[in-house]
Amino acid sequence: MEPAAAAAGEGQRFKRIPRQAWSGNLELDPLLNENLEQWPHLNELVQCYKADFVKDDGKYGRYESVAPPSFQNQIFEGPDTDIETELQLGNARHSKPEDATEDDTPSTSGRQIYETGSSASSSKVHCSLSPLPAYEPAFDWENERSLIFGQRVPESLPAINNSGLKITVKVLSLSFQAGLVEPFSGTICLYNRDRREKLSEDFYFHILPTDMQDAQISLDRRGVFSLDAPSPSVCLLIQLEKAATEEGGVTPSVYSRKEPVHLTEKEKQKLQVWSRIMPYKESFAWAMIPLFEGNHAGGLGDAASPSSPLAPSISGSSSQDSIVDPVSKLTLDGKLNHYSSGSSVIVEISNLNKVKESYIEDSLHDPKRKVHKPVKGVLRLEVEKLHDSHNDVDNVSEGGSMANDLNDAGDLNNGRCSRSSFDGIRSSLNSSAVAQKYAHHNGKISDADNGDNFQAFDFRMMTRSEPFSQLFHCLYVYPLTVSLSRKRNLFIRVELRKDDSDIRKPPLEAVHPRERNTMLQKWGHTQIAVGTRMASYHDEVKISLPALLTPQHHLVFTFFHVDLQMKLEAPKPVIVGYSVLPLSTHIQLLSDVSLPILRELVPHYLQESGKERMDYLEDGKTVFRLRLRLCSSLFPVNERIRDFFVEYDRHTLHTSPPWGSELLEAINSLKNVESTALLQFLQPILNMLLHLIGDGGETLQVAAFRAMVNILTRRVQQESPDGAERNRFLINYVDFAFDDFGDRQAPVYPGLSTVWGSLARSKAKGYRVGPVYDDVLAMAWFFLELIVKSMGLEQSRLFYHNLPLGEDVPPLQLKEGVFRCIMQLFDCLLTEVHERCKKGLSLAKRLNSTLAFFCYDLLSIIEPRQVFELVSLYMDKFAGVCQSVLHDCKLTFLQIICDHDLFVEMPGRDPSDRNYLSSVLIQEIFLTLDHDDLSQRAKAARILVVLICKHEFDARYQKSEDKLYIAQLYFPLIGQILDEMPVFYNLNAVEKREVLVVILQIIRNLDDATLIKAWQQSIARTRLFFKLLEECISHFEHNKTGDSMLLGASSRSPDVERPASPKYSERLSPSVNAYLSEASRHEIRPQGTPENGYMWNRVSPQLSSPNQPYSLREALAQAQSSRIGSTARALRESLHPVLRQKLELWEENLSTAVSLEVLGITEKFSVAAGTRSITTDYAKLDCITSILMGLLSRSQPLAFWKAFLPVVYNIFNLHGATLMARENDRFLKQIAFHLLRLAVFRNDSIRKRAVVGLQILVRNSFNYFKNTTRLRVMLTITLSELMSDVQVTQMKSDGSLEESGETRRLRKSLEEMADVRSKDLLKDCGLPVTALEAAPEGSSDNRWSWVEVKHLSKCLVQALDAGLEHALLGSVVTLDRYAAAEGFYKLAMAYAPVPDLHIMWLLHLCDAHQEMQSWAEAAQCAVAVAGVIMQALVGRNDAVWSKEHVASLRKICPIVSTDVSAEASAAEVEGYGASKLTVDSAVKYLQLANKLFAQAELYHFCASIQELIIPVYKSRRSYGQLAKCHTSLTNIYESILEQEASPIPFIDATYYRVGFYGERFGKLNKKEYVFREPRDVRLGDIMEKLSHIYEAKMDGNHTLHIIPDSRQVNADELQPGVCYLQITAVDPVMEDEDLGSRRERIFSLSTGTVRARVFDRFLFDTPFTKNGKTQGGLEDQWKRRTVLQTEGSFPALVNRLLVTKSESLEFSPVENAIGMIETRTAALRNELEEPRSSEGDQLPRLQSLQRILQGSVAVQVNSGVLSVCTAFLSGEPATRLRSQELQQLIAALLEFMAVCKRAIRVHFRLIGEEDQEFHTQLVNGFQSLTAELSHYIPAILSEL
Repeated sequence: MEPAAAAAGEGQRFKRIPRQAWSGNLELDPLLNENLEQWPHLNELVQCYKADFVKDDGKYGRYESVAPPSFQNQIFEGPDTDIETELQLGNARHSKPEDATEDDTPSTSGRQIYETGSSASSSKVHCSLSPLPAYEPAFDWENERSLIFGQRVPESLPAINNSGLKITVKVLSLSFQAGLVEPFSGTICLYNRDRREKLSEDFYFHILPTDMQDAQISLDRRGVFSLDAPSPSVCLLIQLEKAATEEGGVTPSVYSRKEPVHLTEKEKQKLQVWSRIMPYKESFAWAMIPLFEGNHAGGLGDAASPSSPLAPSISGSSSQDSIVDPVSKLTLDGKLNHYSSGSSVIVEISNLNKVKESYIEDSLHDPKRKVHKPVKGVLRLEVEKLHDSHNDVDNVSEGGSMANDLNDAGDLNNGRCSRSSFDGIRSSLNSSAVAQKYAHHNGKISDADNGDNFQAFDFRMMTRSEPFSQLFHCLYVYPLTVSLSRKRNLFIRVELRKDDSDIRKPPLEAVHPRERNTMLQKWGHTQIAVGTRMASYHDEVKISLPALLTPQHHLVFTFFHVDLQMKLEAPKPVIVGYSVLPLSTHIQLLSDVSLPILRELVPHYLQESGKERMDYLEDGKTVFRLRLRLCSSLFPVNERIRDFFVEYDRHTLHTSPPWGSELLEAINSLKNVESTALLQFLQPILNMLLHLIGDGGETLQVAAFRAMVNILTRRVQQESPDGAERNRFLINYVDFAFDDFGDRQAPVYPGLSTVWGSLARSKAKGYRVGPVYDDVLAMAWFFLELIVKSMGLEQSRLFYHNLPLGEDVPPLQLKEGVFRCIMQLFDCLLTEVHERCKKGLSLAKRLNSTLAFFCYDLLSIIEPRQVFELVSLYMDKFAGVCQSVLHDCKLTFLQIICDHDLFVEMPGRDPSDRNYLSSVLIQEIFLTLDHDDLSQRAKAARILVVLICKHEFDARYQKSEDKLYIAQLYFPLIGQILDEMPVFYNLNAVEKREVLVVILQIIRNLDDATLIKAWQQSIARTRLFFKLLEECISHFEHNKTGDSMLLGASSRSPDVERPASPKYSERLSPSVNAYLSEASRHEIRPQGTPENGYMWNRVSPQLSSPNQPYSLREALAQAQSSRIGSTARALRESLHPVLRQKLELWEENLSTAVSLEVLGITEKFSVAAGTRSITTDYAKLDCITSILMGLLSRSQPLAFWKAFLPVVYNIFNLHGATLMARENDRFLKQIAFHLLRLAVFRNDSIRKRAVVGLQILVRNSFNYFKNTTRLRVMLTITLSELMSDVQVTQMKSDGSLEESGETRRLRKSLEEMADVRSKDLLKDCGLPVTALEAAPEGSSDNRWSWVEVKHLSKCLVQALDAGLEHALLGSVVTLDRYAAAEGFYKLAMAYAPVPDLHIMWLLHLCDAHQEMQSWAEAAQCAVAVAGVIMQALVGRNDAVWSKEHVASLRKICPIVSTDVSAEASAAEVEGYGASKLTVDSAVKYLQLANKLFAQAELYHFCASIQELIIPVYKSRRSYGQLAKCHTSLTNIYESILEQEASPIPFIDATYYRVGFYGERFGKLNKKEYVFREPRDVRLGDIMEKLSHIYEAKMDGNHTLHIIPDSRQVNADELQPGVCYLQITAVDPVMEDEDLGSRRERIFSLSTGTVRARVFDRFLFDTPFTKNGKTQGGLEDQWKRRTVLQTEGSFPALVNRLLVTKSESLEFSPVENAIGMIETRTAALRNELEEPRSSEGDQLPRLQSLQRILQGSVAVQVNSGVLSVCTAFLSGEPATRLRSQELQQLIAALLEFMAVCKRAIRVHFRLIGEEDQEFHTQLVNGFQSLTAELSHYIPAILSEL
């Protein structure tokens, strides 16, 4: 199953990592080379440094993840945004139009444009995006693992020296004032000037004179020095030497003279010749360069501190009065300390100190430098700092060139021969190799041939407490001084000899040469000390030692004197004497020795016996001082270790006595070795002890085991520098070095487990096994890992040869006894964990992790079912919900085991079972979710998510069948959650999200069959399943603004440590918060800097822009200080924009993915429900409806809306009948609401889909109900709800309101709904073209009717417009009461299909009227409400009323319609309708109407209303109420009588016609209305009122005029910029009135009968003349009578009605005159004949009679009868009249006079005393009037 392993070729886990290539001249004595077998311990040691490392590849887990998916920006549109189009336009700008798709950036992973095709089911299509990657976008397996308690951390290869800092030095040039003529050479080393200690071996360089340099060969090399940490006391010590000066030749002082000197040609020549023949050198000058400035020293915690690249100028600290002129020429960008990886600085050293004759080490420290003179010259070096980078250990290791700080010793020529390329620097510095890619030194790229680098041996290697990692075995010899009695030119030759038998035999070739690329030499020479008695030397001679030192090995020093004069041939050296140093006696790390000098060496000069014969110089004084420094990893200086090695050899070669007590002693004394020595030889010692444990007898085994435990805990673990639980030396030992003796002997694990097992059992039995037992527990990890590695090695060796290629290694079969032993051991350790945990000991938790890793490792080696026995042993011990600590341990255990690479492929415990581990895991995790301890819950949830992520992104499991298998493994978890939902509900939001994401991921990869099975259990369980999905929708909902949830730390004061990771996002996984805080701590790396390149510069705080803090801490501080409350929002703001963008991108995608996922599942469910193959509530399908409502009510991205329609279409296709049924009203209403809400969106893709969605509803309505009545009601209701949410209007710039974009779009959508050409629309939305055909099962006729749809659309648009109009009035409602009332009225009418809404708006209208005191109109509203209710009740046949009653109500209020249709019943939508329509509410509104009519004094209406109330009380037999009703009836009738009895006729209102002309009136322009006003409103009042209202509406360009007369207006002739109002009083026209009558109309005439005062026609008379005069006599006055017909009748629901028809009649002047007279006659006659109720009540009659008579008879009433006579009967007019008219006029006059006469008589009868005088006046008036008339009509006298 594991392709990676098979590919390794061997099909196995272990990877060999070769050590350094070994070259042939490893100077282990050739004799010993073969015979290492004689010295097992040497063999062990060499093996230790030579053998390949064996690394278990799978030990730390191997995980290849697939590339993370690329996320697209999800577009979340608001009603007013259209991001989609903006992006498309943007893309079109950037790219060719056809590339511009819906999302921001073209991506490689599945696009999110759902091409749904016309397939019936589109469920496959939604699954393009999985919620998991967006939830865990920063999933990093390594990181997740590292968080596990007790996680094992791999170490890098041990061979890389851990030195923190490497410095390379390259000599560039040397120049003198006097000129560089002769060759110079020199050494450079690191030197600690405070401790006066040399830190490294010397690096030699040679500088040839300028004219001899061929290609500067000598200068190509660099020296590489290692340093632990920068410190001001570390210097480069540079010493220069030149050929010894010729006596009488040119002295070196030419280089140091003050005044400028130039050598002459002759001197130059002389020097050149001499330097060619003179092989011996003398020291010339020295300099000491501090590498790091003193002031940095304090702050440098680590070598990598960015603030000090090599000291910015290497000019040394003040104490040194600047040895170096600060002429550091910088080669990079001119910025000093800003290089990407190494920073090279060029240093010019001009302060070279010239050496006087004999200078010793102390003179280097002479503060005054009296001894020295400055040299006039400059040495240029290039110094560069390299950082060790441990990042790509693996590449290094497999490159095979293990890096060392020096070359493997034994190979004694510092990389100068052919193997130079392995010189190791490459790997140890691999990311910042010496040859900088970046640094251009002096314009040319420094040569990358790093094979030439000289790695200077680091002497501190010998004092460090860490295991030696490679073989070196050298002696450094430093001759210091020789003091003789006479002056000599002395130099010393050093050689290593094997024995003293014969001085003529050649010495061993063991001395390292100074030149490159030459072999080891037989001897080495020092410098020459010229002409001095006290010769001092500064040389270092490096000698390779033989592998095994014998007492015979010794050094011989030969002292030579040489004459420095040019004779005939070159000077010859002369031997002065010898010194001898036997090695074995003096071999220490560092020793200073003084020796005498012998004149001669006789054979066997080492033996004591020969000592007397020796001849010494200087009386045998020890005049020769030298220093030795041993650097060896073969020869332990420590006595006890040497003893152990010796005894080990004897035991192994069986040369020791059989009982081996010396070995036991040696083993036991290892305890007392000091730790540095022990650590240096740790690996070989461990190997030897393990060897003894593996095959020693029982006593030895136990002793070796105890010694090992002791060494490990006391010495190694305590030395652990960082206090880590797993010491890195031990990790290196187990992981790399230990290879179970390379198959040279039986594996260790049986012995190790037996000896440990027996110890554990003795402890269990209660024996005292001493402290060693606790130590074993502390080191258990080490032993268990050894056991496992030993097994693994055995397994791979067993099968190495006979395994067919590409097959897995079969599991190792453990011997029964061994496995039993391991079981017992495991059991004992487990008990320890259990016991100690309860005591809360930290050791227990560590041990727990160790055991887990033990099982983890075993799973890869032995039969998994055997491991399961261990696991089940564990689970039994920690069964159920246990104490928090124990539970934590259990979770950690599972976490570790389940992280196994092959976890998914593990078998069950029985062959029939599925994966055993996963079942245990699920069981335990579910248990934990119910645990009281919250942290445990969170941990369990996290474990689950991480595992699921690990599987999901695992490159091995990308096939769908693999994913299915994994989903089925985890599926039982969902079952458990459904069984115990309270457990889920108890979790907090974060944990719920974790669980939900896992659930979604499982379901996503399941096959349909399994899902359907899950839905077949029970209705309740299926419902719970969908409850979980609903939780998903709500928990992962997207909201643009950052949540306002508070940060954990906000409650505490700012200085408290902040919580581990602040919450940037509620929605994403907790690890994202950690990732972001980490990222914002590191800031964002600018593109192009290498990941591992060390950034030396940090953005300084003042550079980062103030509004965008860089570090998180700053951001938090800012948030605290500015008190934005540390909300997530503030936190998000603090993020770097790039990170913030990422965060938003992830959240968008998460929410999108979850919605699409849930949508997909719902569709699967609906399909399954369609075939009735599952258990659910088929009556309501609440699972589907609740999910759809959940999805719709949250903000969803474009991608979701695109996928949504086809799904909804399919669901309705399958389940339309159920979903459209009454039971699902609420659902339908919500769907309708959300579709309408979407129809408002500016984004066209969404709006189109909303329109199609509405069409789908309509189609289903046709399909199941054959009509859309009910749907219309629904849509109307939802539209009304929506209107309260949507902003219907917007402000214009001038402050007035206008229709908003939302309204326009909504209207457009509603109109498109009825657009016949909707096929393209359907295609765009991914639906079949036939989607709207509504043909029920089995019939072919299409029930869809466009006409009805258009009607529906029209109704909705009307409602929308009414709402809009009402809203537009917003600002003027208080001012323009008429418009306000009309707004309410329109709303009421638009919502007529929905009784509730209809009633609501009518009541609003009623209130508005009551405020205006328009009581009649308010009463009408109340009647209308009652009417709606009565109709509904009559329609349902459950009322006391019948259709007749409704009809009688209609007489009062014509708006009450009589056809009681099905609509009322259709309108009963849940939450609306039926419940409120009751008899009682009808009665309530009737009573309200009654009260209001009474206030309006329209009593006859009150009577009719009471008559409707009475039947109700009758049917209920509530006699008290009936009595009340009748009492009020009595009152009503009495009031009517009273009205009629009044002498002044009763007027209930005045009416005015108002015409509107002018653009600013908007809809009113060119329309006429009749206004009904209270009866006390006069013409002036209404003029003032209206001008007040409409002046407010005028802007600067318009003025308002009132047309003063009532003539007809021709709108076209008016001035354009002016608005006109024409106001005329009008009279209502009775139903039966003869409008053609010429009489003047006196209103009181018509009040004769009580009749309903319902008017819909009005008239007014306008006098005019035909001759163009404005004013004329009666004979010219014509009259025009205009009759207006209104829309509806008064009193109406509103105060004004539109004039629909206007007719006019004309009357000639004569007709006018006759009419006038007839009118008066009629008035008088009316007064006389009117019956009065009782004779006694004469007073009112008398008054009205007097009024009329006075107006008729008094002569001075000019316009009266008399004026008619003068106008028509005198002279000319009389002749113009037609005879018929003349007679009519005369008849009228005669009748008038007769009635007057009669009236005067009646008057006389009625009057009392006080009116006598008035009567006399009347009679006189009448007589004089008669006399006047007789002139015109003589007949009058005879008539009267």
